[in-house]
Parts: sequence; C-alpha cells; structure tokens
Amino acid sequence: MKTVLITGCSSGFGLETARYFLDHGWRVIATMRTPRADLLPASEHLRLLPLDVTDPDSIRTLLEAAGPIDVLVNNAGVGLLNALEGTPLEAVRDVFEANTFGTMAMCQAVLPQFRQRHQGMIINVTSSVTLKPLHLLSVYTASKAAINAFSEVLALELEPFNVAVKVVLPGRAPDTRFGDNARARMGSIPEPYAELAQRVFAGWAQSSGPVTQALDVAEAVWQAANNPSGPMHLPAGADAVALAVLR
Repeated sequence: MKTVLITGCSSGFGLETARYFLDHGWRVIATMRTPRADLLPASEHLRLLPLDVTDPDSIRTLLEAAGPIDVLVNNAGVGLLNALEGTPLEAVRDVFEANTFGTMAMCQAVLPQFRQRHQGMIINVTSSVTLKPLHLLSVYTASKAAINAFSEVLALELEPFNVAVKVVLPGRAPDTRFGDNARARMGSIPEPYAELAQRVFAGWAQSSGPVTQALDVAEAVWQAANNPSGPMHLPAGADAVALAVLR
C-alpha cells in the first residue's frame, strides 16, 4: 500500500483528492493549517496533520511525523484578484510565499528520502491560467507559471534518481472556494480599472462554458501518481483540456 501526502486539504481540490486516494486504497496524509476530522471519513489509512507551507518549522515537524511517503501532492495555495497597480508588494510576496516558495520548500524537504530510496513522485498543482492569461490575475498567474518552469527543470535534476515530477493544471472551478478566497485578498481595485473589473466579473458570472470540478483534479492527480512514464503535464477539467489542445 502506497502513501500520498497532500497539502491544502481543507477544501476544494485537496479535499477531493484526499478522498479519492482513500477510496482507491492508498494511505493518505491530508494536511491543512488547522486539521478538521469531520472533513474526511474516518479510516485507519488516513492521517490528518497540520501544515503551513510558508513555515519551515511546520514543514519539518510534518515530515518527522509523516514518515516515508511515496507521492507528494503540492496543492496548497492562495489566490489573488486585482490589477497589478492596485496590489501591494506585501500581497504579492504573500502569494509567492504560499504558491511558489511553499511548493519549492515541500519539494526540497522530501527529496532526500526519494533520492535515497531511488523512488518517488512529486505532483505540483498549478493552473490553466498559465495556458491562457486572464484579467486581474497577473500575480497569481506568475506564481503558478514559476512552478511550471521549476517543475520542468526539477524533473531533469531528479531523472537519474528515478524520481518523477508531474504538473496538474486545473481549469476554472466556480464550485470551489477559490474565487471567494481570491476576492478576500483583492483589496480595493484602483478606480481606473473599475470598469474593466466590472466587465470581468460580469463575464465570469454569465459564463456558460465548460468548467472544472474538484473530482476532475483528483482524477488527474490519480492518473499522474499511477503512471510515472505518462505525460508530465495533465490538464484537469473540460476547459483546461480544451486550452491544452489549443496550445
């Protein structure tokens, strides 16, 4: 029985991915800032552990408690909506700390055990906004695009040690809390961009095109974890798949 460690399991993609792996017979270490036992079904194969990916001590404590793992899924992250001109650099740094540096820190922390065992896999969850740019998401997109590029180079570094790196790119997922969380960090949109923002929000509200469900992401992560020789990049959700085909 293999063990997967998944970050950001309090809701959305991470929660559904933890549930999916549990249902398919894996040991699951589900992490979140404040673990909640009511989110997932009780199971002898499930461990809920606290983790803040921006805190080195939290990462160290987690890995000491987790023990050996076979797959790391870097899903934890935050969103941010605003024009760049209206985004304080402190907010930019917060997004990169969680989405970019947090992912890198988790990779760095698990690599010794993967390298020594000559086996392991890292799956980084980024976003389809790196395939098609969207208004008001410049900072978020940059934080995820950095992980796409990072993953490609990391895969080359780890190939001699039989450690695989995959990237899952979810599409727009209105049924998750991402939009609410991103708006919570939005702050005030500068007045010159107000009309643009209104058009963007109205367009999203009226959109009837394909979207991504949390289950789509869970299935893509599962596919990646069970097919080390498969493609490195896996779009998740009908909209993300369509964007990937266009590219």
